[in-house]
Amino acid sequence: MANNTFKQHFGITLKDRRKLRKHNSFLIWFTGLSGAGKSTLANALEKVLFERGIGTYLLDGDNVRQGLNSDLNFTEEGRKENIRRISEVANLFVDSGTVVLAAFIAPFEADRNNIRTILGEENVVEVYVSTSLKVCEERDVKGLYKKARNGEIPNFTGISSPYEPPSSPDIIIDTSSLDVEECVQQILEKIIPKLGLK
Repeated sequence: MANNTFKQHFGITLKDRRKLRKHNSFLIWFTGLSGAGKSTLANALEKVLFERGIGTYLLDGDNVRQGLNSDLNFTEEGRKENIRRISEVANLFVDSGTVVLAAFIAPFEADRNNIRTILGEENVVEVYVSTSLKVCEERDVKGLYKKARNGEIPNFTGISSPYEPPSSPDIIIDTSSLDVEECVQQILEKIIPKLGLK
């Protein structure tokens, strides 16, 4: 079917949209174990950016799994498709001139590399929330680690399914040693120049 589709070209370009927004658009991808603090950081960062007049949108793993990707399971194939779909959605948002924040475990390096392929290297900032398994399991904010240890959740990242840490993330944050405000400040220092505020 894809062979019978043709790319349409429109009068309003990405450059036009960024000019209207008065800032650049790109994807900030938060990766790390469940309970590492990805959603908390993404939410806090979005609030700061929003208050500064930056057009943003936050895509969260749990929320997307309840709608767009509710048909996917947590097998390796399901996870791969989950990340591919979100990358394509993020690409649309970036093309609209929006700064996208995505909080997804994205456990496999190949899938995270594919994000850069879809959006372009220059349009992705990878934030590795490197909080250790021990700390994440101690937090167990959703009670998932306990269920995984009891065999109630198959293919659970960090327990019965692997997590491959990023080999060269743009930013590394450990939420066990810094509070939310400190983490957000570190990320801001990296991304403010990239915004190219006009």
